[in-house]
Amino acid sequence: MAHKNKENYSPYKARQEKAGRDLKSVEMIASQRGVHRRAEKIYPVNEANDRLFDIFKNHDFKCSHEERLKLSQFYRLLLENQEHKNFTRLLNIKDIGIKHFIDCLILTEICELKFPLLDVGTGPGFPGIPLKIRFPDEQIILAEGVQKRVEFLKHVREQMRFKNLDIIGRNINPYFMYPVNGVITRAVEDVTNTLKNTVNCLQLGGHVYFMKGPGVDPEIEKAQNEMSEFFKLVNDITYDLPKTENHRRLVIFEKIKHAELPEDDDNDILLNDSF
Repeated sequence: MAHKNKENYSPYKARQEKAGRDLKSVEMIASQRGVHRRAEKIYPVNEANDRLFDIFKNHDFKCSHEERLKLSQFYRLLLENQEHKNFTRLLNIKDIGIKHFIDCLILTEICELKFPLLDVGTGPGFPGIPLKIRFPDEQIILAEGVQKRVEFLKHVREQMRFKNLDIIGRNINPYFMYPVNGVITRAVEDVTNTLKNTVNCLQLGGHVYFMKGPGVDPEIEKAQNEMSEFFKLVNDITYDLPKTENHRRLVIFEKIKHAELPEDDDNDILLNDSF
């Protein structure tokens, strides 16, 4: 005769209760993260334009009315899609104005960009979209490997009616050979890796622009050790975002020699195949 469980303890029930508690914990964390990702306020385009005017003025940054209006449209598209797609950790318009828009566009004041320009690992469009706003007639190519970001970039292109803006839904590697005169990246990828991945699409004399933080010296040293046959360092500019404590480095390499072409690859993409 089986003994009764005097404490009415059920191992199965205990496991179920624990699973329920764990699920609630996961849901609570997800909910908290969702709140963290969601902007408390998304301004209409006209109000965003006015606020960006004040932000740029307070930080001594020059921007035309037409450019600022376009940036305001992009700001709204970015935050409207933020909650579900988690594109940026910056959620208020001041941070976006300084750490996204000024950060991307200040490059045009300290160097001359070469076009066509390939933006490697653009994410939701940085620095490529702000640069497209500043250079509406130049060809800019946005490369991004995450599909939800690619869909967003195409949505932005359609909504903002950009011309001569191409979008590649893949990561760039040495098999990508569409000719460009400039490559720019704001991504965290190591300098050497980016040089290796773009060595066959960048033309002789073309420049690779790395938007980096102040601690980039080890990456520069490694790149010079491993890629000096094909690239030379032509500029290393230290600067701050105006009236902030945000320190930046713009590191520019120039291609000086062609690399041996890799063997054919089934994943190779020509420009017309992807946009």
